[in-house]
Amino acid sequence: MSLSLLWIPATLVAAAAQTARNIMQRRLTETIGTVGTTQVRFLYGFPFALLFLILIAALTGERPPRPDKGFTIFILLGAVTQILATALMLAAMRERSFGVVTAILKTEPVQVALFGVAVLGDPLSPMGALAIGTATAGVIVMSFPDVGDLTRSGLRPIHYGVAAGAGFALAATGIRGAILALDAGSFLIRATTTLAWSLGLQTAILLAWLAVLDRAALIGSLRVWRSSLGAGFLGAFASQFWFIGFSLTTAANVRTLALIEVVMAQAVSHRLLTYKATKRELFGMTLIVVGVALLMAYT
Repeated sequence: MSLSLLWIPATLVAAAAQTARNIMQRRLTETIGTVGTTQVRFLYGFPFALLFLILIAALTGERPPRPDKGFTIFILLGAVTQILATALMLAAMRERSFGVVTAILKTEPVQVALFGVAVLGDPLSPMGALAIGTATAGVIVMSFPDVGDLTRSGLRPIHYGVAAGAGFALAATGIRGAILALDAGSFLIRATTTLAWSLGLQTAILLAWLAVLDRAALIGSLRVWRSSLGAGFLGAFASQFWFIGFSLTTAANVRTLALIEVVMAQAVSHRLLTYKATKRELFGMTLIVVGVALLMAYT
């Protein structure tokens, strides 16, 4: 396979691992809450990221490249927005179907394109604008609640989901920017170095936050270390392949192909969480897929 196409299998592997990690994190929220579960992803993923970096450095004979000012700015953007997005995602999943929340999060490719214009100066074609409109219509059709949903939780989980998608879009932009800012090494060592820095920063930020403001959540995340190790590994494993994808092509391309996660999440919801999507939700998901496919084809 051509190196230029390696981002495709990398993205598919990342999407599968992320689906498994999300379902594990969703279950942990019932035990240690949203903030504690957010910490699990980073605290227990960081050692695996370091292990990945050690193994890849040993296998390739390359040394991890040194970060510069540009890398630092981008990695801080990616690290902080990913923390916020993860917390919002878990909050949304506590109030609505796993599969539907995952689909709402898939507005991310559209938002990645918008942030590309605002942050990186990437052009947006008329067909790209059409793609954004189509995907946004899909989100509205799919996620607008029934009367019963309004009574129980209203629009709050939808707002959380869209905001989380924006956070993940900013994180993807920051991560790709950080990888590109490293001017030495192969795509693999640059992606893995960025992963280690990202998870290290995120772990430090959340440890400090929880130690000062929510020690109960911190202690809770440490008590469930056995069940958290699996979520940490899957999170680091998924991120490793996301970062490989970002090192080889645009974040919009990677996140667009990642829509396969919507199908995976629906399968998980149906088999494990006994949730069945409505026709309206399925139609909305179809519009999202069409919109993001147009985005990838015409931008």
